[in-house]
Amino acid sequence: MPALTAPPAPARSRALLGIALGYFMVLLDTTVLSVAEPDLAASLGSSTAGLQWAVTGYSVAFGALLLSAGAAADRYGAHRAFRFGIAAFGVGSLLSALAPDIRTLVLLRAVLGVAAAACVPASMALITRLHPEPGARARAVAVWAAVSGCAMAFGPMVGGALVDLAGWRAVFLVNVPLAVLVLALVAGRAVHCPRGERRIDWPAQLAACATLALFTDALIALGDTAWSHAAWSGAGAAAAGIAFVRRERRSPAPVIPAEVLRARGMGAVLLAGGAVNFAMLGVLFVLPLLLQGELRLSPTLAGVAFLPMTLPPGFNPLLTGRIVAKVGPWRRVLGGLALLSTGCAVFAGAVLLGTPYWLLAVGLLAAGFGVSFALPALVTAVVTTAPEGSAGTAGGLLNAVRQVGATLGVAVTGAFVGGGAAVGGGVAVSGGGSLAAAMLLPAAVCAAAALTVLRSRR
Repeated sequence: MPALTAPPAPARSRALLGIALGYFMVLLDTTVLSVAEPDLAASLGSSTAGLQWAVTGYSVAFGALLLSAGAAADRYGAHRAFRFGIAAFGVGSLLSALAPDIRTLVLLRAVLGVAAAACVPASMALITRLHPEPGARARAVAVWAAVSGCAMAFGPMVGGALVDLAGWRAVFLVNVPLAVLVLALVAGRAVHCPRGERRIDWPAQLAACATLALFTDALIALGDTAWSHAAWSGAGAAAAGIAFVRRERRSPAPVIPAEVLRARGMGAVLLAGGAVNFAMLGVLFVLPLLLQGELRLSPTLAGVAFLPMTLPPGFNPLLTGRIVAKVGPWRRVLGGLALLSTGCAVFAGAVLLGTPYWLLAVGLLAAGFGVSFALPALVTAVVTTAPEGSAGTAGGLLNAVRQVGATLGVAVTGAFVGGGAAVGGGVAVSGGGSLAAAMLLPAAVCAAAALTVLRSRR
């Protein structure tokens, strides 16, 4: 197939803004909900396990379906997949705002995860289509990451204000006008991508979804001391995982293509991506409960308290993109993992010292710069590492691993928080030792990922 030529500059700029805002919306849904957790628990009478599923119901569907969503983007056209995902996300958000109970909300969050899976890997393929030249692509990825990173910058603060003003349901309504705006920006032929020939093995995909969902359920049940439940879910996860592996071995269209996995540096990229989201979502799950439950901050003040972590992703990716374009992504990945690990270790120390906010702010700042260094570099690394014609698949795989990391981060760190039922304005949490352990675990995961990346580059 002949090489694609880039569309005119004005059309590229408008489409890139729409693509970035689409990812902004997906990330906003995660960060906005974090500050709404106590109000959500009080409103719907949810336990810690219910809150974990409200978060992970989204990331389970998102992470598992990303494995095939990237291939679907390559096969059917990334522009079609992106527009479908954005439209479905807007409708799903409206329905989530109307959810009458926690079970319905968890189900609708899974629907949002399906929609997000459709648009996120497609966005990477669209950036490749708009900017075929590597240097321009790295700069475009930096803009994409900076605009979408503003979701981290403003998500907790806006979410806190919305919760104080109108309750947790308002955090979903904000997605509806955003979806309409994104669809308007990506209209036209500038983002059209040709169809590919990659096949999709849906039985294997279903087995992957079942494996991740049951494994997550087992972890949450363990944290809730529901031993029998955990055992049954764990056994189901093992059975589904075996079925997935067997199907993959004989499938003519495996969910995880071997040629993508064999690409040099791909394993290190995937491990680092999973570690970043493990730490980031673990922190975003635990700290709002601490800030609002132990420090008695309002949702708005809790959102403001997150600014040291959430502001750097709004501006730092622009600088990181220029550096990556010159020296490559790997040093930025290592630096980001080191900062994120340091930030989580500082959180643990702050909890043990009585949670002084100045020390929490130091940890939040280190974690924020860590995330904003690592993620744009990882996106560039996976797109440039992927074999020709598989940018969507590789992007989907990276985001799938990241969402798996997010799911495990919430499930595992949440197990340290405690299984208390809703109490007053939120959920009762465990003592300082357990919370410190919850923060040290992501620090260790990021440190291990950094060592693995370092070994892979020797």
